[in-house]
Amino acid sequence: MVRVSLSAIAKPIRVGAAILLAGMAFATPASAESPLVVKKTEPGVHRMGGPQAEVTLTEYVSYTCPHCAHFEADSGDALRLVYVGSGRMALEVRHLVRDPVDLTAAMLTNCGPVGRFDRNHVMFMRSQKEWLGKIQSASQAQKNRYATGPYSTRRQAIARDAGFYEMMLKRGYSRTDIDKCLADETLARKLSEMTMSYTKDRGVTGTPSFEINGVLLAGTHDWDSLKPQLDVRF
Repeated sequence: MVRVSLSAIAKPIRVGAAILLAGMAFATPASAESPLVVKKTEPGVHRMGGPQAEVTLTEYVSYTCPHCAHFEADSGDALRLVYVGSGRMALEVRHLVRDPVDLTAAMLTNCGPVGRFDRNHVMFMRSQKEWLGKIQSASQAQKNRYATGPYSTRRQAIARDAGFYEMMLKRGYSRTDIDKCLADETLARKLSEMTMSYTKDRGVTGTPSFEINGVLLAGTHDWDSLKPQLDVRF
C-alpha cells in the first residue's frame, strides 16, 4: 500500500480467451446493456456494471502507485470479464491523487468520451513502469518545469517527459484534445478536493484501497487479500 500525503494533495488545489477462476463459474444474465459499459457517476468517478449488481466494489487508485499497477496486472481481466461480466458486481474507480504526475495521468484517463475511460485507465496502469521511469530519471531542469508556471503548462511538461502524448495519440486523441484535457482546471480541482474528502471523511489513507458496498476493507491492498472477500459474496 502507498500512503497519501495531504500536503502533497493540497498543492494541486492551490495551485482473449475465457477466464476461469478456480472453483468458480458465473453465468452472465441476458441484458439489453452489457455490464461492461462504463458510466460517469460524478466528475472523476466511473462505474462499470449493470444496475442490478448486488455488490459494488470501489477501488481507490493512484497512477504513480506501484502497488496499484500490480493490482491491475493481477486482477484486471478477472474483475472485468468474470465478476463485473456476471452482472452481479459493479466496479467503481475513484482517484486518490498523490502528486502532480498522478494528477496529470488521472486527467488524461478522464479525457474524452466516458466510454474511453477504462481502456485509458488500463493503458496507464499497465505501462506505469516505463513512463514512471522516465519521470524518475528526469533532470533537475525538467523537474523545475513541473513546479513553475501555469498549472496547465506544468502538466504539459510532465506529459511530454513521461511520453503521455505518444500514448494518447495511439489511442486516437489529437494534441489539441490532450492539451484541452490538461487545461481543465475544474477537473483538476475536483480530483484534488475529492482526494482530501476520501482521506478525511472515508478513512482512505493509501492506495490501492477498497470498499465493498460502501464499507472500507481493513488491511486489503492487493488482489490476494481482496479476492476471497469477493468470492464469499458469490
